[in-house]
Amino acid sequence: MGTSVIGVLAHACEQELVREFFELFKTPWEFFREDGRYDLLLVTGEIPHQADPARLVLLYSSQTLPGEEKQRSLACKEQRSGALLEFTKGQFPLFGRHRLFPEQDSDLLIDAGTGYPVAYRQEFGERVVVRIGYDLFSEIGHLLTVGQPIPYAAIPTLDLHIELLRELILASGLSLAEIPPVPAGFSFIGCLTHDVDHPRLASHRFDHTMFGFLQRAIAGSFLDFLCKRISARDFVRTWNAALQLPLVLLGLARDFWSEFANQYLRIENKAPSTFFLIPFARHAGRTRTGAAPPYRAARYELSEIARSIRALEAGGAEIGLHGLDAWLNASQASVEAERIRAVTNTREIGVRMHWLYFDEDSYAALEQGGLDYDSTFGYNQTVGYRAGTNQVYKPVSVTRLLELPLHIMDTALFLPAHLHLTFAQANERVRPIVEHAVRRGGCVVVNWHDRSLAPERCWGPFYEHLLSELRTAGAWFASASQAVAWFRKRRSAKFIVLHGESGNPEVRIETASDDLPALELRIHPARRVPDASALVTTLASV
Repeated sequence: MGTSVIGVLAHACEQELVREFFELFKTPWEFFREDGRYDLLLVTGEIPHQADPARLVLLYSSQTLPGEEKQRSLACKEQRSGALLEFTKGQFPLFGRHRLFPEQDSDLLIDAGTGYPVAYRQEFGERVVVRIGYDLFSEIGHLLTVGQPIPYAAIPTLDLHIELLRELILASGLSLAEIPPVPAGFSFIGCLTHDVDHPRLASHRFDHTMFGFLQRAIAGSFLDFLCKRISARDFVRTWNAALQLPLVLLGLARDFWSEFANQYLRIENKAPSTFFLIPFARHAGRTRTGAAPPYRAARYELSEIARSIRALEAGGAEIGLHGLDAWLNASQASVEAERIRAVTNTREIGVRMHWLYFDEDSYAALEQGGLDYDSTFGYNQTVGYRAGTNQVYKPVSVTRLLELPLHIMDTALFLPAHLHLTFAQANERVRPIVEHAVRRGGCVVVNWHDRSLAPERCWGPFYEHLLSELRTAGAWFASASQAVAWFRKRRSAKFIVLHGESGNPEVRIETASDDLPALELRIHPARRVPDASALVTTLASV
């Protein structure tokens, strides 16, 4: 296969991030070889001296490089977190230093705050050099490790770094092969997940959950009805549930929170989903500095919801761990994972931490504790892209564990302490996430809690609407483990770069065969105009 191969010349400390970046931007590349011949070089320092220069050099650096000292441009300096850059496909923030080029007449990439270029293009005979004034792999490392602050949650920043690189390559007259994060025959992956925090209202006798339920069911629903946040039907349903509370606690009326399993199986209509279960009752867990708040503790034992677990597995759902202390160390991760394995039919267990407790050391603890994937990296307060992407990725501190980032959570959308949106407002908030997935693939991960279909929340109608939107948009619905397995399959596909004695390198593709949707290969033609289309084929196993 003839296509451009990217030769990457990066600092030694960046090499692991380079590898991960090119798992997300799945295109032929290799670390620069002195005996290699490249049409395209991506460099994060000085341009190497070559007898046979590349046609295109993309030079990323926030530093003042040799030859730039005499420019009367602004000196490279530390920028505030959140500097916005603009290019034809949108805006994205930077979290480190960047270099401005005010004397250059270029609109490739603009600092939105100053209006100055952050990139420009120069021609040296047959060679084109595009100078980009920020540190690409440092930005990627920040996104995959620390993540974006809430003000930038709506921006798929990492995906836009890929988009910018792709556009720079194609606009320079080179073609490009890519295995996009798109399962063949679909537009993207839809991953439905559920944190099981309160599966039985009867377990909450005179605790903060019971009193909170009463307050929201009586006063909260009344205000929501006056403000037209809920329908008259749901208002009556919620007040009726509040009146039945004494009977539920005495076991004389049905526990409307305990019906979550059959309700979700009905609504999802054979779309596989994942339910994360808390391993131990009455254990709040810990933070890095001490005990977690007591009300973090769940009130249910796994044995008390055994019937629901059996119904979920019979209906094709996956059971995962809703971890308490697994994020702190490997021994706790192992204990909690074994607790879930004891009640489920699967050995490959994934995790989402309760209350999304997490820090930079957690990935290693989870991997060493035997977890297969994590799905904690998201926001409690809002929806969007904490990692700047909707792709599954490997954190830099582990060797096998993958992160399935969280994008849309019900409590973030609707709770008064968070966004507190109406259904119409919530639809406007999540629509761009779905539209981005349609354009660029990836996986949209949704978290709808166990009690969210029941009174007092009554968020079932919006969930059904969201599922309909995902289906219409062309989603392949997958459980969390299936979504991760598909991305493992994509990661296993290899572009084999073959350097001959003369001419450009040739590329072969190796990929495995399984029962997951196939991979796609896109050949992007070189273009000078933005409407050139890619050639798409389905990859068979080799």
